[in-house]
Amino acid sequence: MDATTKADTAKPKLTARNFPSAEQEASQEATQLLPAAPRYDGPESSYRLAFTDTDFLLRPELRPVRMQLELLKPELVQQEQGIESTIVIFGSARIPAEALASEQLATAQASGNAAAVKRAEMQLRMSRFYEEARRFAHLVTARSQTLATPLYVVTGGGPGIMEAGNRGAFECGGKSIGLNIVLPHEQAPNPYITPELCFQFHYFALRKMHFLMRSVALVAFPGGFGTLDELFEAMTLMQTGKCRRRPILLFGREFWTRLINFDWLVETGMISPGDVDLFRFVETAEEAWQILAQDYGLHAGDPQAREFEEDI
Repeated sequence: MDATTKADTAKPKLTARNFPSAEQEASQEATQLLPAAPRYDGPESSYRLAFTDTDFLLRPELRPVRMQLELLKPELVQQEQGIESTIVIFGSARIPAEALASEQLATAQASGNAAAVKRAEMQLRMSRFYEEARRFAHLVTARSQTLATPLYVVTGGGPGIMEAGNRGAFECGGKSIGLNIVLPHEQAPNPYITPELCFQFHYFALRKMHFLMRSVALVAFPGGFGTLDELFEAMTLMQTGKCRRRPILLFGREFWTRLINFDWLVETGMISPGDVDLFRFVETAEEAWQILAQDYGLHAGDPQAREFEEDI
């Protein structure tokens, strides 16, 4: 036997596990323990491995452990998938695709209900943002595929604008991320998220951390309380220097300036004049991409496009 063969034979012994894995012992518990010891199969029994005991893991005292798990799971999976830089798309779960909005308007008109028609007409007008979010995600995914560090779209994983963002990446043949959260309504994974990057959260705080940890830009479409919450928290972190600044793009100047009187905030001294430079208004997917390309020195097809800054 030559030296190479001896080394190959020795290697498995030198690197073999010294102890069974947690997975092996959990499997052994499931297949061997209970038939052999039925006395300890009842709900009152504590004879369980701690990490297979769901009742134990859900105790209030275990909240710090559960929070750590919600931080770790998406982090490790994204590392394994090579996700380094993301663009976050925020926006309403209630903005439909244009085709669906048109169908809803036709139904409302047939009903003869004036209030329903008015609501449906507004939904149809707002549906343009669904289409822009879809086109923007498609553009980001397509243009960044040749970069040294590709960009991945990340959304809240639900319907509306979130669906549009994942859909645009999906239609481009790219991956995208969905950070879902348990809610009583308006929250189920849309069908366009990459399955291995479809996460579910219990804690809003951990979900928000994952929105920002890899983000190189935040893009906010019209939305309600949830969108405003995410947007203003991110702007507050940048304003106070708790995280590095990155582009914040607000789609639809008319919507945002009617919703929030930024000039009044400056005039009353509630924010500094320079704080309004934290964000920019855009109207189209192309305009948004152009700003990002300019800010980061990105050029489609250029493998030498410079890398993004480090994570926060």
